[in-house]
Amino acid sequence: MSWAEIYPWRAPDAGGPVIRQVYDQVRAAIHDGALKPGGRLPSSRDLAQRLGVARASVVAAYDRLLAEGYAEGRKGSGTYVSGDLSGVLDLKTPIAPRELAAPPPRSAMSPAMGLPTLESARVAFSNGRTLMDARALDEWSKSTRRALRVLGPEHFGYTHPAGDIRLRGAVADYLRAARGVACAPEQVIITSGAQQGVDLTLRVLLRPGDRVWLEDPGYPATWRAAEMAGARPVAVPVDRHGLDVSAGISAAPDARLAFLTPSHQYPLGVALSMGRRLELLAWAREAGAWILEDDYAAEFRYAGAPLPALQGLGGGDRVIYVGTLNKALFPGLRLGYLVAPRELVETFAAHRWMIDRQPPSLTQAITLDFLESGQFAAHIRRRRIAYKTQRDALAEALVRRLGSVLAVEAPDQGMHLIADFRDGRPDVAAEAAAAARGLTARAISPLYHDAPPRSGLLLGFTGFPASTMDADVARLAAALGA
Repeated sequence: MSWAEIYPWRAPDAGGPVIRQVYDQVRAAIHDGALKPGGRLPSSRDLAQRLGVARASVVAAYDRLLAEGYAEGRKGSGTYVSGDLSGVLDLKTPIAPRELAAPPPRSAMSPAMGLPTLESARVAFSNGRTLMDARALDEWSKSTRRALRVLGPEHFGYTHPAGDIRLRGAVADYLRAARGVACAPEQVIITSGAQQGVDLTLRVLLRPGDRVWLEDPGYPATWRAAEMAGARPVAVPVDRHGLDVSAGISAAPDARLAFLTPSHQYPLGVALSMGRRLELLAWAREAGAWILEDDYAAEFRYAGAPLPALQGLGGGDRVIYVGTLNKALFPGLRLGYLVAPRELVETFAAHRWMIDRQPPSLTQAITLDFLESGQFAAHIRRRRIAYKTQRDALAEALVRRLGSVLAVEAPDQGMHLIADFRDGRPDVAAEAAAAARGLTARAISPLYHDAPPRSGLLLGFTGFPASTMDADVARLAAALGA
């Protein structure tokens, strides 16, 4: 790629030879790396117009650059930066495009900023990763081509901050059929993912000092988001039945909001029992509180019928429902959704507008085509089968190689499993040992706040073929000294 067309060319000063100044300016741009090897230079006529000089001056400067090896002419095409500059440049500072530094082998929190670092999709046991099979990739390409063929004026201007009403309708249809969510298209707001849906909800519903129930253990980003919103987090313990509603009422009966992952609790993987669902809805109705339901892994259930979404039960008008397409398809998609009660839709849309104006219209059009063509449902069916196989392969390898060290139970839903240390050894040290061998095995004890922590590892299985699981577990066993 050549950036010569947008390079900030400067008109020559009145005090010096014009040809020399033009030559020096082009040469400096090459030395600085602004103009890359093989990049096309502006035509002599175009550059002369930009600089306000005679074309002959630019031709003379180009001739000198050609003679010295900085440039090369291509018949019928123009003048280019030489593809080989080794004979004319001091290469102490490379001018070739720099390679991006390899991402760290595991997700970590930056001590200074509190931000997650990048995590390679190739690192074994990374969580939240997905696999797109060849058929899905082919169909996604077809959807892209169809969307590009019918580009309308809405793709070249500003659109509604809540998203394309056609995509909102398709999402509403999907949620009604798959999750029992009670919603109309107008209640759906397209987001960049579940995390933006959580952030929007906190912005809209909370006032500084409001108390918020958060699962203990729970997702760290939600705890930080609540603190950034000025709320006072209240850690509510999670047991085998999910969030302990009675403990939450005892600790903070006047809480403004309860955040939870009822279908597949993060990180423990338990589902909120029906009794507690009804208890939670009754508390929200009586206290005038809100419930934020994060249904982040709803698509991937491997045994039995899924519990319906909390939002779809009686009393669900106090529920904000958040989900994502990023885990169902691929993280780079950056599309999710939020279902708001009707009286809050305009407020949510206004806050969405203030954050980043609108969702990307072309991405929405491609996703809409993918949903309406039936390929999304087909992809989910194939992924459920594949992820179940991957889950079973990981669980089997863990039991066989590390059964004396780790207690493992394959989850009925989700994208990760929890492996508890039988001897209660420090899981943070185990995480570090795994990272030293290029593995992402997240310790779960740091995800606790007030509740007594368990010692174990969170291991993702959806981003890696079943055929690699045994070798990766062998590396984990070596890291743990087993």
